Amino acid sequence: MADAAAGRAHDAGSTVGVLLVNLGTPDEPTPAAVRRYLREFLWDPYVVQIPRLPWWFILNFVILPLRPGKVAKKYATIWRDDGAPLRIYHTRQAQLLRGYLGEKLKRPVPVAAAMRYGNPSIASALDELLGRGCSRIVVLPMYPQYAASTTRSTEEAVRRALAARPNAPRFDMLEDFHDHPAYVKAVARNVNDYWMKHGRPDRLLMSFHGLPRAVVEAGDPYEKQCRRSAELIATELGWNDKRTLISFQSRFGPAEWLQPYTAEALEGLGREKTGRVDVICPGFPADCLESLEEIAMEGRDRFRAAGGKEFHYIPTLNDTPAWMSALTTIALERI
Repeated sequence: MADAAAGRAHDAGSTVGVLLVNLGTPDEPTPAAVRRYLREFLWDPYVVQIPRLPWWFILNFVILPLRPGKVAKKYATIWRDDGAPLRIYHTRQAQLLRGYLGEKLKRPVPVAAAMRYGNPSIASALDELLGRGCSRIVVLPMYPQYAASTTRSTEEAVRRALAARPNAPRFDMLEDFHDHPAYVKAVARNVNDYWMKHGRPDRLLMSFHGLPRAVVEAGDPYEKQCRRSAELIATELGWNDKRTLISFQSRFGPAEWLQPYTAEALEGLGREKTGRVDVICPGFPADCLESLEEIAMEGRDRFRAAGGKEFHYIPTLNDTPAWMSALTTIALERI
């Protein structure tokens, strides 16, 4: 009891900072910038679980010489005058969260935005929070569903960065929020707001980022959490029936990944001559290459080429008021 009281007293007198982390993006839509980004991203052993020596040769002599040019062209199709959409929305989320928390707690709350790969780095964001005198840091990874390749990797990166700093503060890590009522309601509200303006589809496809099947079979809870999120969102929408489908996108390499694959699901809906399909990406709280190019562009083209008629991509949560209110609720529970 005494230790608990002392802990509460310490928290009451400490400055709590929030580190908001997303995956990352290249600095520019150029082959050189994409190469730097992919080198950091794909060398992470949590992302590619292949023995280091053979993977080093594959990465440096096969992937990095060939892939950056193709990926840079994809980024160029979504790039804005002020930068990458993911960085724009992520920065905006951090700014708004700072304001929302300040209003709720009636005191300033330092919030810093970081990317697991690329800029702003986790190290630089931690320096910003330490410069504000934070003695405890709440880490909020923007991955609703837990996966070692995202959440665990982020936790280890934060741990390494803090270990390199003297008198490092302690940190509290949010592992997932896949079934948090605030998150579920925010996604459903976002979809309903879109439907109020554009009408409803014949089918709703929820596309989540994929993961190698072997990783899930080894115990990663990601697939179960994705399916649980989809079930809860569909129920909140009143669409938990055959009109709603779930799929997995962004397959990389020859190994089997989680199925059904989004590309094949869209082609199948097209062959069925579906009148209208709407696609959402509940695993991405901010729009990015995977949602804006892979789904809104490539997915649309696949669906129509297979015989489908009307395709709608519903933008993800981004900086909508519903999501910012939900994110504030999630953050306050950790603070």
